[in-house]
Amino acid sequence: MLEAADVRFGYGATPVLDGVSLRVGRQGLVGVLGPNGSGKTTLLRLLAGSLRPQAGAIRLDGRGVADLPRGALARRMAVVPQETHLAFDYSVMEMVLMGRYPHLGPFELEGPRDLAIARDALAATRTLDFEDRSFDTLSGGEKQRVVIAGALAQLDRRAENGGQTAADWSDGLLLLDEPTASLDIGYQLDIAALLKQLWHERRVTILISTHDLNLAAGVCRDLVLLKEGRVLAAGPTEAVLTTENIRALYGVEAEVRQHEAAGHLTVVPIGRVGAGRPRGGGGTRP
Repeated sequence: MLEAADVRFGYGATPVLDGVSLRVGRQGLVGVLGPNGSGKTTLLRLLAGSLRPQAGAIRLDGRGVADLPRGALARRMAVVPQETHLAFDYSVMEMVLMGRYPHLGPFELEGPRDLAIARDALAATRTLDFEDRSFDTLSGGEKQRVVIAGALAQLDRRAENGGQTAADWSDGLLLLDEPTASLDIGYQLDIAALLKQLWHERRVTILISTHDLNLAAGVCRDLVLLKEGRVLAAGPTEAVLTTENIRALYGVEAEVRQHEAAGHLTVVPIGRVGAGRPRGGGGTRP
């Protein structure tokens, strides 16, 4: 579905990505994992077509992303940024309806079908009760779910696919940049559960850029580890997310194990490489 082949990119004389390749198949759930400054956000922008690679290629269903009309690309791919800042006080419904822009003609206003699509997206993200509220009054986790709803509304093509009445995002690709970075632990779990539900029940293809080891472990089926603009490792999460790879990626000693209650791998950071393992105890000094 989406493929990067030997992609190179830099800002001026500063190289950011050097020979990066990855593939996101239809109904894939892929995480791009790496420390700050590893090139994750730049890679996401290249995949979304907002940047052009200086070498290599980005393809969507075999066609160069740079060659696709912007409207056609926006109907197939939606980006959820790390943060959303608005210049005006929009309602939640207005925010989600913004996702319908690639489906409207010049000067065309949203109609009843667009409203129905927006409400389906809000229902899927459990934010339908917020539709009349100001976006700025929501908590961080609620805002993130609304932004994801807007992305789903952008990907909904039922108006051009024979007038079907049920929401279908299976032909779309959702790109998320650090989706849990500024959220507390409860909302992190909510977003993780939502992404898994959208992938499993709604067949949405998802790519997540993150440095959150446990988000990657709990959500992603496949991982690409990015370090200093190069792919360190790639493959199924269970094979890639290892103590050795975490050490090489972050310079951190960590314990990786299958957690019975969580039902997936979990990662416990221990300390910086060479810093020594902390000793037990936990009491306070007098």
